[in-house]
Amino acid sequence: MFDLTTRDIKYLQGVGPQRAAILNKELEIYSFKDLLYYFPYKYVDRSRVYLIREIDGNMPYIQLRGKVLSFETLGEGRQRRLVGHFSDGTGVVDLVWFQGLKFITGKYKTNEEYIVFGKPTVFNGRINIAHPDIDPAAELTLSAMGLQPYYNTTERMKRSNLHSNALTKLMKNLFGALQHEVLEETLSPSLVEKYRLMPLTQALYYIHFPQNPEQLRRAQYRLKFEELFYVQLNILRYTKERRNKFKGLVFSRVGEIFNTFYSKHLPFQLTGAQKRVIKEMRRDMGSGRQMNRLLQGDVGSGKTLVALMTMLIALDNGYQACMMAPTEILATQHYETVRHFLEGMDVRVELLTGTVKGKRREAVLKGLLTGEVHILIGTHAVIEDTVNFASLGLVVIDEQHRFGVAQRAKLWAKNTCPPHVLVMTATPIPRTLAMTLYGDLDVSVIDELPPGRKPIQTVHQFDNRRASLYAFIRKQIQEGRQVYIVYPLIQESEKMDIKNLEEGYLHICEAFPEYKVSKVHGKMKPAEKDAEMQRFLRNETQIMVATTVIEVGVNVPNASVMVIENAERFGLSQLHQLRGRVGRGADQSYCMLVTGYKLTEDTRKRIEIMVQTNDGFEIAEADLKLRGPGDLEGTQQSGVAFDLKIADIARDGQLLQYVREIAERLLDDDPDGVKPENAVVWQQLKELRKKHVNWAVIS
Repeated sequence: MFDLTTRDIKYLQGVGPQRAAILNKELEIYSFKDLLYYFPYKYVDRSRVYLIREIDGNMPYIQLRGKVLSFETLGEGRQRRLVGHFSDGTGVVDLVWFQGLKFITGKYKTNEEYIVFGKPTVFNGRINIAHPDIDPAAELTLSAMGLQPYYNTTERMKRSNLHSNALTKLMKNLFGALQHEVLEETLSPSLVEKYRLMPLTQALYYIHFPQNPEQLRRAQYRLKFEELFYVQLNILRYTKERRNKFKGLVFSRVGEIFNTFYSKHLPFQLTGAQKRVIKEMRRDMGSGRQMNRLLQGDVGSGKTLVALMTMLIALDNGYQACMMAPTEILATQHYETVRHFLEGMDVRVELLTGTVKGKRREAVLKGLLTGEVHILIGTHAVIEDTVNFASLGLVVIDEQHRFGVAQRAKLWAKNTCPPHVLVMTATPIPRTLAMTLYGDLDVSVIDELPPGRKPIQTVHQFDNRRASLYAFIRKQIQEGRQVYIVYPLIQESEKMDIKNLEEGYLHICEAFPEYKVSKVHGKMKPAEKDAEMQRFLRNETQIMVATTVIEVGVNVPNASVMVIENAERFGLSQLHQLRGRVGRGADQSYCMLVTGYKLTEDTRKRIEIMVQTNDGFEIAEADLKLRGPGDLEGTQQSGVAFDLKIADIARDGQLLQYVREIAERLLDDDPDGVKPENAVVWQQLKELRKKHVNWAVIS
């Protein structure tokens, strides 16, 4: 049997050197195996006519034969849609159109027989087919092929005649070359048998050329099972190895520093959620194993206070603590907040960023070495080789996904016994994604806001109603509040017709001549940016015009209005982060999402979700389903350590949980990987870790 991995794609019939170069560059297909694992993105079944009673919401593109019983128009404005109730005598499906409503009702008649072609989905418990193809029943022709696969291709590929049909032919040639081969199994026989999985050779054939939806389902299930199983097994084994390797510092006492702060300096009563997570961390740090915990909490939920109290436990046990933030603005804010909390206590807190230089820097570095500096807060400057501690016991990392693996590992090396690690994020992470991105971390969640906080009211505002929007802003400022106005770009983009910050700033200055306006964006020097932020914080300016640079870490309790221009250009999680900049004081706060009238269906869903809920976890789940795991922040997620070819974390959450439990049982049963029946599994995991540079889980 020849090795699929080493067999160069140019030797496949129909490829050759020229096409191979295009496949290399455009799809990273270098070998027979790469092509075999390049899966179709959709399937079309023209081989038969289905009965409505046979279909569900998990099928390929299919055809139905029947009549439109009636048409009705539902919804108003942007929700307006045409629904045709279509029946074949065995059931009813809804045909739905969002555009061209007059054309549809003019062209298609009730009680005439048609062939309807499209992809069934389920909405509100009913089968829907959106924007179907409709042909007269007399024109029906059936294809001899089963489900026809469709492959994603690029423009360059199409110019070289490497379109979806050409890839289908290459795939047939590949299976022709493999017809006498049985591919080596990648799961142990016991797993295949116990969980009734399709054998690998069959699954790979039917994922490309299924004869019917049932074959396709079984092939997809087998390949998704395997993909998610190895991701989870990798995470779990790595976690076990790390815990065995790194024994933790034992923080055996909660002493005078913590208790003094708790009894005399606590600014407000802790919420039940804050108390719960502090207890979880105390338990971790006293257990003798290294704490490696993720603290999730929505914006304004009080994570910084929890982190500080955890750091005070380290101080009580004779150790120093360090907090690392991704930006100078956020590091400075944490520094000011912690100093304010500890005012009057004998705890030395220092700030270390790129702008801390000269004698001040020397004093900080010296204080760390002597142990006189108890808490260090800073940017990535804290991981420089010149920064050394007397006894670092706890590391707090804020907004962890913004740091690389190597950066975080450098902090571990600041002590002979690795310090405890607390990772914080204000980006709520759906459970399925947290299990995969941060599967080696224990998770704590602060799921309630401090008392006195009012939920932010979110309003969708069309951009042709500026007069009422500006009247509302003026009224809020007259009542003593401040306002953020956020734009998606700094300068005009030739490709996108959207307002930019420079123009917006001038426009706001003209529209509100009686008020002072700040301007902040990412291309300003840190000192300029900080000066503008400070002016706004001191209420010397009433309006802050900014880009998303204010998304993380600006805390101005007096700011009660967030206006987001061109809200359709932002992802859900980013909109939620921006909204979290207001609602930090006792006053009612508002978020105005300004868009044009022409919105895509996905954008409408995003805006509706924002208006309906302030729950960050609900928003994150919706964002994951709409956008996928790679783009949760509106920028490429730097923590994704694997490339899923077929599984979908958003839609395969139940399967992910299921295979994680199977992987846990296997690891408990064979922790050292020595049982012969699991040899295939451990060998496959070894191969995967070799090939994927980042496959070892992020930590």
